[in-house]
Amino acid sequence: MATLTLGITGFSYGDLFDPLRLRDLFNLFHEELGRSDAELTSRYDEYLRTHGEGLAPEMLSQLLVEVAPHVSRFVAKLFSVQAEAGVAKSATEHDWVVFRFKDEFIKRRVLKKVVADAAAAIAEGEVVWRKHGLGVEKLEGERVVAETVCALLDRETQLKTGAAEDPALVALRADLSKIESWLAARKPELQARWRSFRTAEPLPDADHLVPLKRPSQTNPELMVAAPHHHRARDGFKLTDRRGTKIGVLAEVDYCLYCHDRNKDSCSKGLHEKSGAVKKNALGVELDGCPLAEKISEMHAMKRQGDPIAALALICIDNPMMPGTGHRICNDCMKACVFQKQQPVNIPLIETSALTDVLELPWGFEIYGLLSRWNPLNARRPYALPYRGKDILVVGMGPAGYTLCHHLLNEGFGVIGIDGLKLEPLSSSLVGEQVHGTLPEPVREFATLYGELDDRVMLGFGGVSEYGITVRWDKNFLTIVYASLLRRHTFRCYGGVRFGGTLTLDDAWKLGFDHVAIAVGAGKPTVIDMENNLIRGIRQASDFLMALQLTGAYKKSSIANLQVRLPAVVIGGGLTAIDTATELLAYYVVQVEKTLNRYEKLVDDFGAERVLGAFDIEEKEVLAEFLAHGRLIRGEREQAEREKRDPDFQTLLDEWGGVTIAYRKRLTDAPAYRLNHEEVEKCLEEGV
Repeated sequence: MATLTLGITGFSYGDLFDPLRLRDLFNLFHEELGRSDAELTSRYDEYLRTHGEGLAPEMLSQLLVEVAPHVSRFVAKLFSVQAEAGVAKSATEHDWVVFRFKDEFIKRRVLKKVVADAAAAIAEGEVVWRKHGLGVEKLEGERVVAETVCALLDRETQLKTGAAEDPALVALRADLSKIESWLAARKPELQARWRSFRTAEPLPDADHLVPLKRPSQTNPELMVAAPHHHRARDGFKLTDRRGTKIGVLAEVDYCLYCHDRNKDSCSKGLHEKSGAVKKNALGVELDGCPLAEKISEMHAMKRQGDPIAALALICIDNPMMPGTGHRICNDCMKACVFQKQQPVNIPLIETSALTDVLELPWGFEIYGLLSRWNPLNARRPYALPYRGKDILVVGMGPAGYTLCHHLLNEGFGVIGIDGLKLEPLSSSLVGEQVHGTLPEPVREFATLYGELDDRVMLGFGGVSEYGITVRWDKNFLTIVYASLLRRHTFRCYGGVRFGGTLTLDDAWKLGFDHVAIAVGAGKPTVIDMENNLIRGIRQASDFLMALQLTGAYKKSSIANLQVRLPAVVIGGGLTAIDTATELLAYYVVQVEKTLNRYEKLVDDFGAERVLGAFDIEEKEVLAEFLAHGRLIRGEREQAEREKRDPDFQTLLDEWGGVTIAYRKRLTDAPAYRLNHEEVEKCLEEGV
């Protein structure tokens, strides 16, 4: 058991779950802010009094950006992670030199340089590099080159204060000119490897957002991914790992930080002069973030290498942010100020703000605190104590669990119910409310993390749990679930069907003061068509729920979920996209499990006895699965010999694969209009 001793005298870990002590903690923060910066505190007090009403957007943004580092330092002190937060800041500064190099040297000098003799320029450049301490072997490292050039640029700035004909300045400028030529001569090669050479790509027109190939002249409607966009999928581990830290910083560098001009359309939307919301070429309204998250301000904190400040800014409007971000929502990207070139990948940055904090010691505890105590949130800087009113929330999907959080912060008692079975979390993680036992503090979030193909399905999170692909990290649902279960005035029950197990009259008799229904779209759409539920046909949402909630995709599962190829998914929404993607991946798992278990049974009981348990039709299906399983096994063994990842796509295509059929054009499909990236990822995986 980890022991957490808070770094602020007079407060204990248990106080972080007590609303009255959270108020005391806020007052202490306010006192420290006043001692640190009286003028800022005066503006902050006005913000608290008015909740920001009447304050110009630019002034509000500036205030939040100024206060956020104070919140960060206070929280870092509270959890005694100042040193680790400092390391994170230093790492950002260390990486940021690449983007300074890009902005001040590559863009301004190198890209404008014309080199007549590339070989000569490279040879002369290597002489200059050696003069400044870099041998040829070090010149492949982008950061090393960037650090050296930036140091030379600083030296140039210093020398400019003297005489224009200063020999040292003349010599330095000659060296920089040769370095410019060296980089310009290597531009074609370095563009593919160095982030400093990458420039913004134009956004394709609305009809060509997804790279496509039409492989059949006889079937011109058939579309597949362009060959160079194919990516192999093997099983149900997380497929999209959210990029590298320097990749995230590249997106932060790309942002224009529009909040200081009230032009942050990613948050507030794009508007016509009349005030009406603009629409893109697909007819989608560019409203920006539905929560009006402080996106640009958060980017400014990421730029400074302050992950706690960045997270605190997000938590003002989106305290349940583990359930959003990378691979979930993209309204912010659609409304980005860059409308003619690729937008900033805001969801990637948002999720990194969370994961950077989770990587700190006690990061899980820091997030939990900021969801119920956040001085940047003028309307509710700390959770209120219980006010004697109880609310029943029906449905534990994104809408339901977010509502639960806000009701809890407002001081209500909340009972959450869901029709699905909800797996309990360990008492060590969430405490025992009946006995008043505190949860054990979590020092390392990694101890809660599990690979998606081995993780226990919690049932919590509704569509986020069962209705989407493993392109999104469902471990984030554990964060939300545990954060709610740790609240003293919250209870959650699964397997409760509202209107059946529990009626509205029952809710009133039990003493609830209010009932909130947040059941989403859990009921599948049944098409009024003859034979629409005969054998071999099932609803897409039913397939996804059966796949995820039974754990059928796990090697250890014996869940009864059978699919055959070729398969057709009818529809053009995101549910169709997710169904097709997961169906294709599941088929490989299914035939491998069938082969392994068949061989084990034959070893134990003999082939005759095993096959005797099947009828004629079942034997036909079994033979098909066994044949396909052997081919999958062969590809896996060959890939291991050749030291590469297995690629099952050729086999899956030979067996008919998975096809999405939609009644209109691809560009009319809801999935394409709302989130074309998911269509692209689906096709990349072989649909």
